Amino acid sequence: MAAQIRALVSGQWVADAVRNNLVGPKLRILDTSWYLPKTKRDPRAEFAQKHIPGSSFFDIDECSDKNSALDHMLPTSSHFSQYVGDLGIGNDTHVVVYDTSGFGSFSAPRVWWMFRLFGHSLVSVLDGGMRNWLDEGYPVTSEYSKPERREFKAAMNQSWVKSYEELLENTRTKQVQVVDARSAGRFRGTEPEPRDDTLPGHFDGAINMPFTSFMDASGKELGTEDLSKLFREAGVDLEQPLWASCGSGVTACHVVLAAHLLGHPGVCVYDGSWSEWFKRASPDHIITEGERKKV
Repeated sequence: MAAQIRALVSGQWVADAVRNNLVGPKLRILDTSWYLPKTKRDPRAEFAQKHIPGSSFFDIDECSDKNSALDHMLPTSSHFSQYVGDLGIGNDTHVVVYDTSGFGSFSAPRVWWMFRLFGHSLVSVLDGGMRNWLDEGYPVTSEYSKPERREFKAAMNQSWVKSYEELLENTRTKQVQVVDARSAGRFRGTEPEPRDDTLPGHFDGAINMPFTSFMDASGKELGTEDLSKLFREAGVDLEQPLWASCGSGVTACHVVLAAHLLGHPGVCVYDGSWSEWFKRASPDHIITEGERKKV
C-alpha cells in the first residue's frame, strides 16, 4: 500500500479506512492532542467526548522522560516501545496521527516525528486534523475499546536529536541553519511566552518560520510549491543541514514535516528548545526586543 508511507493522508482516505473496518492491528489512528496549561483544555477529556472512530489517545506528557525538569522530553526506546505497544501498535502497523487544535495541526507532527525517530516510518499525519474532519462532515464517536497489546521494538536515531550544548556550539560556529517555529512576537521578544518562568526572544543565528505558516487558512498543509517558496524566502537551503527549535520541541516538528514533504527527511530537533535555552543560557546568548533575562 503506497498510502502507508505518505507523510500526509486525507480525511477521505481515513474515512474510507474507518468505513471499511480497516482500523486494527495493521492500521491505528491516534488522537495526539496536547495543549499548553494556559489554554485550560483537557485533551484526554475531549477525546472521551468525541474522536475519530477506532482511534486511541496518545499522551505526549505521559510518553516522555519523567526525570527531566523540562516538559515532555523524549522517552527512552524501551518506554516508547511499551507505550505504543499498549496502543495496539506493532512494527508493521500504519499509524495515522491527528490533533484537535484550531490550527488544523499543532501537536500531531511531534508524534509523527517521534515514531520516525524511533525507527517507524509507517506513519502519517491526517491533513487538516480534527478541524477539517468535522468541517467535511466525517463521523465522530465517544465509544472506545482498548486495542489488544502488540509487541513494538523501537530503534532510536539519536543523531536526529540536538542538545543545548550542540546548539550553543552552533551559535559560535554557525555551521548549521536553525529554524525557530514560534510566533514572530515570541521570537522577537515582543509577545509573552506561554510559560510564566520564561521570557521571549531567540538565540543567535536562528531563522524564524512560525509553524502556522506551513498551513493554509483551512489548516491543511501547503502544497510543495508554496512550502519551497517559504523556505526560500526565509533564506533556508534544504540541501544543507537544518535543525528545528520552538518552545518545547512540539511545533518544531512542523519544520521537519515540511522539509520531509519536499524530499528532505532528517531535519533534527532541539528537544529542549526555548524552554531549556532560556533557563540555561547566559543573558548575552538571548536576543530580545523585550525584557532582558536577569543574571
